[in-house]
Amino acid sequence: MPPALLSRRDLLLAALAASSGLAPAWALPPRTLQFPRDFGSHPELRTEWWYITGHAQAEGDRAFGFQVTFFRSRVDATQGMRSKFAAQQLVFAHAAVTDLEGRALRHDQRIARAGLGGASASETDTALRLRDWSLLRAADGYTARIPASGFTLELRFAPTQPVLLQGRAGLSRKGPDEAQASYYYSEPQLAAQGRIVLDGRPFAVRGKAWLDHEWSEALLHPEAVGWDWIGMNLDDGGALTAFHLRRADGSALWSGGSFRASDGTLRVFGPDEVRFEAGRSWNSPRTQARYPVQWRVRTPAGEFEVRALLDDQELDSRGSTGGVYWEGLSDLLDGQGKRLGRGYLEMTGYVAPLKL
Repeated sequence: MPPALLSRRDLLLAALAASSGLAPAWALPPRTLQFPRDFGSHPELRTEWWYITGHAQAEGDRAFGFQVTFFRSRVDATQGMRSKFAAQQLVFAHAAVTDLEGRALRHDQRIARAGLGGASASETDTALRLRDWSLLRAADGYTARIPASGFTLELRFAPTQPVLLQGRAGLSRKGPDEAQASYYYSEPQLAAQGRIVLDGRPFAVRGKAWLDHEWSEALLHPEAVGWDWIGMNLDDGGALTAFHLRRADGSALWSGGSFRASDGTLRVFGPDEVRFEAGRSWNSPRTQARYPVQWRVRTPAGEFEVRALLDDQELDSRGSTGGVYWEGLSDLLDGQGKRLGRGYLEMTGYVAPLKL
């Protein structure tokens, strides 16, 4: 039986839960991100992920969504061990394809400890390997090779815009406490091309993608039970990020995001400037969770509607870490229903609160 897919945040929680006696997280200092160094890994911090989502068209207008995530977690309990067999860093990876014509989501995942040839995460640039899966950066962009169960991704991603520093020059708050923050940048509007193979049938595709890279020491605020997040490539070249963390009663604990217009003007949102209002919902026949698959998102850059392109993009990882979440391809619309862009919506904490 193939292993269950983990969201990048499920993986974070599982890895932290596996360690005992963790010291309290400390506030990250502001710093100037340096590239290409900060494209690479930061093993001195507890958690890190590289996350690519996108959409692509094949000949005949067959449309796909895709995501590729590599995740690194420091295991605190083994940091003082000298044995080469001590698992000081864990590397996870997951991948998924949304097949809109087939009305289906496919997914797979990998896990291994760094070293001993099983997995690696370079500190000098993006060079991530987990057995036969890889995500590599070169001067002309990124290459992902993911031979998964039932599908394969062979995709290239070329930057078309400068790196987008999220938060305050790359330091992004994720809660009311200063320690709840990450170093965070995005690369929106990546030009994507390559192959998606489903059950042995190859599709040559082109589209757009979005990369997020975050690293931090932070844990979730104890009042947070989940979050809703969007990363949207606008058709005019702009980029919209918005998120909120939810309490058990559904109220927003913390919000944030940014909007970069097509001319490069950047607006970073404060925690009181973003509102998510749920619209139409979909009930999962497997978990009975009720997910809003349409949202009204209010930001200083405008008011938008987010609409899922496939209701059933729920991912169940109860066979491993116990988490269930929804993450999938969605459209961004204006108030009159006109499409403005396309990207990904993620929703967590609807089946049960996330716990360490």
